[in-house]
Amino acid sequence: MEPLDPIYTKKHECQDCHKCIRECPVKAIRVQDGYSQVMPGFCVMCGNCVQACPNSAVQVRNDLPAAQALMTSGRKMIASLDPAFVAQFPGIRPAQLIHAIKQLGFAVVSETALGAQQVSANVSALMRSEPKRVWISSACPSVVDFIAMYHPECLSHVIGVMSPLLAHCTMLRSHYGEGIAIVFFGPCLAKKKDADLHPELLDAALTFEDLERWLNLKSIRLAEIIDGPEDRFEPEEARDGSLYAIEGGMAQALVAGTPDSELQFMSFSGLANVERALKDIPEWQPEQSIFMEMSACAGSCINGPRATSDTSIARRRYDVIQYAKSACELPRKASADIAWRYAASPIAPKKYGDLPLREALRWVGQYSVEDELNCGGCGYPSCRDFAHALLAGNAERMMCATYTRKLAQKKANALLQRMPSAVVIVGEDLEIIEYNPSFSKLFPAEEAALEEPDGTPARGVLPFSNLFRRVLESGEDILSHDIRFGKRILNTSIFTIEPNTVIGGIFRDITEPTFQKEQIVERAQQVIEKNLKTVQQIAFLLGENAADSEVILSSIVSSFRPEEADDTEAKGA
Repeated sequence: MEPLDPIYTKKHECQDCHKCIRECPVKAIRVQDGYSQVMPGFCVMCGNCVQACPNSAVQVRNDLPAAQALMTSGRKMIASLDPAFVAQFPGIRPAQLIHAIKQLGFAVVSETALGAQQVSANVSALMRSEPKRVWISSACPSVVDFIAMYHPECLSHVIGVMSPLLAHCTMLRSHYGEGIAIVFFGPCLAKKKDADLHPELLDAALTFEDLERWLNLKSIRLAEIIDGPEDRFEPEEARDGSLYAIEGGMAQALVAGTPDSELQFMSFSGLANVERALKDIPEWQPEQSIFMEMSACAGSCINGPRATSDTSIARRRYDVIQYAKSACELPRKASADIAWRYAASPIAPKKYGDLPLREALRWVGQYSVEDELNCGGCGYPSCRDFAHALLAGNAERMMCATYTRKLAQKKANALLQRMPSAVVIVGEDLEIIEYNPSFSKLFPAEEAALEEPDGTPARGVLPFSNLFRRVLESGEDILSHDIRFGKRILNTSIFTIEPNTVIGGIFRDITEPTFQKEQIVERAQQVIEKNLKTVQQIAFLLGENAADSEVILSSIVSSFRPEEADDTEAKGA
């Protein structure tokens, strides 16, 4: 069963939740047990998290099956096409797209821009009726929700008319009757919420991606379509309403129909800019009417979360302007009742005092103001914002990059110090970067030099430093290589940490009693496995296998017998 929320998250463990949180303007994402979850009651459906998620864990509800099911309902199917279609399908004539949508089973294809023109007509009349005040557009559902939830003090400034889509649905039902089914196609995710909240007006809201997928399922190729004179928008073509798809387009349409010097028009796109524009509105008393066009998407609808065109936003904007038809000379009248009342639904996040915040910051190793780096690695703008999320249960300590880095370093250091094997890390100039106590015990002759390890040349401590040089230069690791060192046999592994820059070495003294039993078992097992693998190739491999066995067994014998008087230490490789 599909989730009821238009945006949801699949259970996908992800180390990149900070990317979605950073792009979410209202921080409506909770992280618990390593999994992210969209919080519907806080989400304004801007779709930023869907675009930002690198693992596609944030998903958009698939409403295509519901729209396809409407085709069998017996109702007259009408498609409401967002004006951003011009930018979405560059090189495709409107008539070709209309023909293709009709092939899906739609009887009528209409432009959502017709509803936008009704919005313009109503807004013009309202602004004249009450001068010297600030008006905020209601065309973007995400902006309206953002104001209603997070800035309810500004809601009285939102102009009381329907969104262009709901206005269009109202017009279509008035024109064709109530027995129709309306499906919207566009780049916006917030329209899905409109369909959920107003099923009496809108039956389903699909994205342009859904439309392309539906066309592919029917093997309909837009570029190959031959359209005819009957392939036109109904009940009429839109004019300047098409400009609503671009930033400033609504203001431009209003200027065309409202040639009044006493009105000022402004445009803000992207919720961050919208929030900054809302800051002083409740106290502002302008000397003339101000109309603020606001869109949640940077660049407006042509750059919506499901606008998938490969063309630049500048090209998309140009295409829409070229398509829109000026209607300055045509009087525009409000012919539909699209008055609307928006209700506040304020979200009041709990405020925490300094003491709880300081305690939360201590959870991630920040004990003073100087420790608060405000790096943004968690996705929140500051460490204090992250602390708020921690206390609210919306974030986890492991989201703090500084904390996880320190924790990983502590674990690595603890592991390094307690390892029974000798471990050393060497830099590109063969200087020792780090080592553990077992290493200094294994090479006591240079213990004094190791007291200050940084910059200590490896060659002054290890008599086989050229092994390290070989790995540094070649990048080929040396694994499980036995070297005689004094009275010991060292099982040695030298490996790359950063290519040609940092390498590590691990040494085990296999002559020590604690290692002897383990080594005997391990080496005997090697002989057995070798013989089993070669039993079917004895004729070909007998000599090689016997030689390997002899080397391994000889090494075991050598590790147990007393050192000969003429022991020689390893010199080089």
